[in-house]
Amino acid sequence: MILFRLSKSKYSKDLSGAGAEKSGGRWNNKGIRMIYTAESRALCTTEIAVHTPLGNLPSDYELITLSLPDDIRILELKLSDLPKNWRQNQQATQKAGREFVHANKYLLMKVPSAVVQGDFNYLINPGHEELSKVRIKSVEPFEFDARLFLK
Repeated sequence: MILFRLSKSKYSKDLSGAGAEKSGGRWNNKGIRMIYTAESRALCTTEIAVHTPLGNLPSDYELITLSLPDDIRILELKLSDLPKNWRQNQQATQKAGREFVHANKYLLMKVPSAVVQGDFNYLINPGHEELSKVRIKSVEPFEFDARLFLK
């Protein structure tokens, strides 16, 4: 299995989940370690774009390609498992992420993207015993297309 992640260069090899722990996110509260990844480069790009104010072109990013064994067990959270207003109800998604991390039964949780309907993000639990199976396959500089950030 191949997953992708975009990160500032100085954090590109960090698989601790400390960044998400500090800031929190859609699927985790502050204080909960988590690594956000996506099934495609395009979804990674879109996720950064929606969190960046218009007119600001992100710089010093790297694209990290992660490799995981195909037999990794994955907890899949389906749309039917979420409340209808889940995109606006971050408490519900954070609860799901918190339960995933605290149960510690799975390394990965597949979740629907709030940004691109039909696409999926994969959350990695950095406290899971199988974290060592996550391999950084490559790290390469990434330049965003400025047209995504125009006012």
